[in-house]
Amino acid sequence: MIGNQQRWQEDLFVAGPLSSLITSDHILKRVDKVLDLSWLRTEVADCYNANMGRPSIDPESALRLMLAGYFQGIVHDRKLMREAQVNLAIRWFAGFRLDETLPEHSSLTKIRQRWGPQKFKKIFQKTVRMCIDAGLVDGETVHIDSTLIRADVSWESLTTEYADKTFRENCTEDDNNYQFSRTGKPKKRSTTDPDATLTTSSRNSRMEPSFKQHTAVDDNSGVILDVKTTTGQINEGKQLLEQIGRLEGVTGKKVKTVTADMAYAHTGNYSRLEQQNIEAVIPVQTMITKSRSIPIHRFKYDSSNKIVRCPRGKILRRSSRTEKGWVYRAANKDCSGCPLKSRCISSTAKVRIVLITDGYESLLRARRRWQKRDETMRDKYKRHKWRVEGVHGEAKTQHGLRRAVRRGLANVSIQVYLTAAVMNLKRLAAFLCLFFVHCEDEGVRRGIFEPMKLAFNRILLRQQKGFIVLRPAA
Repeated sequence: MIGNQQRWQEDLFVAGPLSSLITSDHILKRVDKVLDLSWLRTEVADCYNANMGRPSIDPESALRLMLAGYFQGIVHDRKLMREAQVNLAIRWFAGFRLDETLPEHSSLTKIRQRWGPQKFKKIFQKTVRMCIDAGLVDGETVHIDSTLIRADVSWESLTTEYADKTFRENCTEDDNNYQFSRTGKPKKRSTTDPDATLTTSSRNSRMEPSFKQHTAVDDNSGVILDVKTTTGQINEGKQLLEQIGRLEGVTGKKVKTVTADMAYAHTGNYSRLEQQNIEAVIPVQTMITKSRSIPIHRFKYDSSNKIVRCPRGKILRRSSRTEKGWVYRAANKDCSGCPLKSRCISSTAKVRIVLITDGYESLLRARRRWQKRDETMRDKYKRHKWRVEGVHGEAKTQHGLRRAVRRGLANVSIQVYLTAAVMNLKRLAAFLCLFFVHCEDEGVRRGIFEPMKLAFNRILLRQQKGFIVLRPAA
């Protein structure tokens, strides 16, 4: 029998709370159980004038609107407010009744500008602390990587700038530096977003105006412990040590193992990590050269005697010091009669010169460890691939981070912080959702973390193929 739904008469009244119309497994309903923003008003109070102006949007409601949009991959304010107008879950999550008027989309833009990136960084760090308090973070093994975020600029906005533009502004016509400026290589920069720089993640891909996100992910649960946004030209390898220091300050734990890709394989990184007793699971760059001359790895460095031996067994001794390390120079008599001279040095050079960078011994030890890596080390690097690269893929495909929504480094940083906060809240909600079935009391719900520690302190978090599994401790 075919049913007949009468939908011509609208209901004037709806019996029951708004939350009853939202399914219990909805992501916003799960996150609401773990999200406590009671501290936010005090945190942003310095951004408002207490004695002047009209009352603003409640800070918690504004932030909840932004978070609700990022949970559903809605990163544009106009689209978010249109969706919130008809989406009961977003209205309920942000604290707006059915008959209440939602704020204008431009209000969210003004709030972001007023708060600035540092406030949103604090919001992200709060989510990290919530995950730590819930026992979700181990902090001893971290995976670090970077990814590019396409800037919100068009190709038509890219213009070619020459170095002599700067020299014309700062030098006179008879200055010698002015002549040097004419030989500088041209570079392209966007006129609409000067913070975006041309870069690429692969030699086979063309360069695009981009920003770069540097991410540190906990191995235990995939919680994002630290994020930082820079211009695209910043070398990620130089951010490694600084990032380790930041996440150790957040977690309060000593990092024991760091995994990263070959872009972080710097001699200084191996040396500093070795000094800090941190295991570096970082593949060493392969020594491939197209030059016909004898490569540097054929020269043996003797760290105890501070000498270098060439392939013929001759000794190169320290000659001078540079910013990167010591220069070793061969003797004239050794190179003049050497049968390998034509392959070792150019026709204009008299002797072979080798630069041994600081920490070169650590690089040699790291190369040997990587060549003889055991199954444990292989497994850690495999986990790096799907753990941190999976986080980047999730952020781009599900939360709109493939392309910057707004222009400027500050705005992109805010987008990155909100995305990371949302992803951490997702993991926290997934971890605790099993317990909220037995915690319907509002007082227990808001102060859940301390009761959780007492009631479930014998629960271990384990990983199986990327999914969170709860098992009782032995």
